[in-house]
This record gives sequence, structure tokens and C-alpha cells, in this order.
Amino acid sequence: MLKRLYAGLMKACGAVAAATVGAITLLVCVDVVGRNVGWVPFTWVNEVTEYALPVATLAAAPWLLWRNQHVRLDILGALLSGPAQRHVDRAASALGLVVSLLMAWYAWRMLADSRQAGSLVMKALVFPEWWLYVPVPLCFALLALECARRVWRPSGLLEETTGPAGAPTASEERA
Repeated sequence: MLKRLYAGLMKACGAVAAATVGAITLLVCVDVVGRNVGWVPFTWVNEVTEYALPVATLAAAPWLLWRNQHVRLDILGALLSGPAQRHVDRAASALGLVVSLLMAWYAWRMLADSRQAGSLVMKALVFPEWWLYVPVPLCFALLALECARRVWRPSGLLEETTGPAGAPTASEERA
């Protein structure tokens, strides 16, 4: 049950990233077409896409790590034995856990400071600045969670739910 819930959470991260990239693409296309046919320009499109790009990147990161499709040094893994590679993967995950927790904490502090100061973004759209920071501690906390899972249980969720390299299993394809 917990494995399915966690897999759903990671897949939701991927879906948010994909939907965000899709929305950015649609908004930019509508804006370009609109300007070429003489519509009143949407002054907020550049701003929204500027804010959406980090959201897509941050949301994709935990999902990609969960699917084992993150950036890594494959050449080192090819040179190491299986047990040695698992030790290196665990050490890298432990380092990722520490860095992700630090980033989540720092981002939370930035969010709280911005909220306490009452800072506003004042461009085409006007809104509280801290809204921009919400995805940062959330996504770094999810990265930390996945790194922790990889430290304490390096094989498990991904292989059981999606097969190697994120490919759907036969039972998942039938569903």
C-alpha cells in the first residue's frame, strides 16, 4: 500500500512537470500567434512562463531520480563490481540526502522570510513573492525522501513498480 502511494506521488511529480511544460508551450504558441494576427498582446505570458520553468524542473527532479533517469557517471559504474557500485550509489544517495535537506531548509527559510516581510512581485502580475518559493522546499523534501529511500533500501520501489530503467512491467501494461 505504501509503495503504491509513494509511486503515485512520484508519478504525480512527473505529471506536474509534463503539464507545466505543456502549458508553457501552449501559452507561448498562443502569444506568438496572437501577436502575428494583431490581438492585444498578453503581457503576462512571458512572466508566467518565466515562473513556470523552475516549477517544471523542480517537479521533474524527484520523479527522474525515482525512475533512475537522473544524471550520473555511468562510466564509473561500468568499471566497478556490483557490490562496489551499490556502495558508491548509497554514498551518492547519502550525499544527495544531506544536500537536499539543506536546500529544503534554506528554501523554507527564504519562503518564511519573504512571507514575513510581505514582499510582493510587481510586474504584469502582482502577488506575494513567497508564492514563487513554495515549490522549492517541497520538491527538495521529495528529493531528500527519495535519496533516503535509496540509502536505506536501494532496490525496491522502482524495480517493483516499473521494471528496469523505468519501463512499465507487463502487469502495468495490461492495466
